[in-house]
Amino acid sequence: MTFEELKQKANDLPKAPGVYLMKDSAGEIIYVGKAKSLKNRVSQYFANLASHTAKTRQMVSKIDRFETIFAGSEFEALLLENTLIKKHKPKYNILLKDDKGYPFVAIGKGDYPKFTIEATVKDRELEYYGPYGARGAAHAAIEMLQQTFLLPTCSRVFPRDIGKERPCLRYQMKKCCGVCTGRVSPEEYKVLIDQCRALLKGGGQDLEKQLTADMERYAEELEFEKAAACRDRIRNLQKMGLRHTVTGGRLSDRDALAFVTLGSRSCIALLSFVQGNLIDKKITFFDGLEENDMPDAVESYIKQYYAIFRSAPKEILLAASLEDVSSLEEYLSGLRGSKVTISCPQRGERLRQVKLAESNGRLELETLEQREQHSRKLLEQLADMLAMDGQPERIEAYDISNTAGDQPVASMTVFVDGRPSKKAYKKFKIKSALGGDDYGAMAEVIGRRLDRALNGDEGFLPLPDLFLIDGGQGQTRIAREQLLQRGLAIPVYGMVKDDHHRTRALIDHEGREIGISATPPIFAFIGRIQEETHRFAIEYHRERRDKQMRKSQLDDIEGLGPVRRKNLLDRFGTIKAIKAADLEDIAAVVPRNVAENIKRKLGE
Repeated sequence: MTFEELKQKANDLPKAPGVYLMKDSAGEIIYVGKAKSLKNRVSQYFANLASHTAKTRQMVSKIDRFETIFAGSEFEALLLENTLIKKHKPKYNILLKDDKGYPFVAIGKGDYPKFTIEATVKDRELEYYGPYGARGAAHAAIEMLQQTFLLPTCSRVFPRDIGKERPCLRYQMKKCCGVCTGRVSPEEYKVLIDQCRALLKGGGQDLEKQLTADMERYAEELEFEKAAACRDRIRNLQKMGLRHTVTGGRLSDRDALAFVTLGSRSCIALLSFVQGNLIDKKITFFDGLEENDMPDAVESYIKQYYAIFRSAPKEILLAASLEDVSSLEEYLSGLRGSKVTISCPQRGERLRQVKLAESNGRLELETLEQREQHSRKLLEQLADMLAMDGQPERIEAYDISNTAGDQPVASMTVFVDGRPSKKAYKKFKIKSALGGDDYGAMAEVIGRRLDRALNGDEGFLPLPDLFLIDGGQGQTRIAREQLLQRGLAIPVYGMVKDDHHRTRALIDHEGREIGISATPPIFAFIGRIQEETHRFAIEYHRERRDKQMRKSQLDDIEGLGPVRRKNLLDRFGTIKAIKAADLEDIAAVVPRNVAENIKRKLGE
């Protein structure tokens, strides 16, 4: 459709609520939006283009046609819009990462429940807390709870394993309450878990008061051991600051949110509060947005962010008001199960919290800009050092790992604008160059990588501006030959290490070395690349070696199939642990006759 035809079609729409889907010439949905009045909203795209932001102008230039879906109300349109965005992931909608990036801390069932980290809420038998910004934060929360309340961290299953083995070193060091000894009853353990629940819900202050009261009561009753345990928990709470760090963002009662721009980049800063205490900060960066994009960005962020968390706080504070928040409040109230309000405060504590969100967002943008300036300068220096025509915005590094020629693998790490891009990392299992042939392995890996790219595999695109090889002149020459065979002229250098295993120089295919030790920023940067690439290769090699070792030692045992083998390794962790286990312990996982076969085979 021509621009005038699009404009006329928009003007012919009724003033009814609904959803519109913008499509390009290939029929792909590039934007999904909702409107209280479809005629008013859609016609705005094709009128007074100069008033649009750069992002909107670019999107409008791609529109070939659009479709509309009428809804009974603006709220119904909001729900439909959310569903369609999740389904189609349009290019010009603001899209947040999915729930895989927001794990939950879960508490199991039974007399002695344990903590686990879950990617989603799916098992009704578990209690879920969070979600957390990353798996690292969820791990940290569990570790803090275990340290504070002296909870077991071993793989033993209680009450099944009580009294079966001697207590571990953690118990001897008074870092575990010793459930395995039988001295901790289910009732006593439940008290500990209830205290963990209180902390996970953000009730650190109330918990501290309760522990203080319990300590005083136990002291009056002359139960000094219990009083001392309460005292130690209080000290751990104060020392670790758990009241502010264990809770997940979903359980905040108030979130303050601000949209901040700096140059061509913007961010949304969200601060979460529980009982007035700041417990969490989340910063989400965006490229290509302007100040005028704020309403659309903030509304999209709120809908998607809290949908991921499957809940919302009682109150959301905004630095700038949105046009119509009633349907958004209704949507969030449905997620929470009780009323949610959205407001733009003008004074008092709420205004200070919004201003704090704004200042956090501004500082994060300034810090990011400084970091990028540093990276640009660093890449300029590297380009000058290597006489390159332009900065190496994308660098790929390779390393080969094996043990005496066995289980050879290779790693590919990627650095974009000076920073690791882990989602682009690749692992290679060497297929043809076996027996410790590092040159052949490098030729195979570089060749396979280039062929995948030349065949249009998006996972291997784009090609890098610079190849770095963990090795000397020989490996560098081999890698360059693979490039030349395919008509590619991309710089390749080897990373030469000193006696302390630090990269001291870069070497080309002719053996010419370029020293980097005299330039500390380059020396540190190349060193990081070399270490990261080596680490990634070693981890993959160990993973394959251990898998092969497990497979070979547990192979051909009568009655031991894949499921039982997995159950054994889940229970004991290693072959060594299975060897050391009693027959009765193994028989608790697999049938007794199979356990006897295992003991016989591993004892040979």
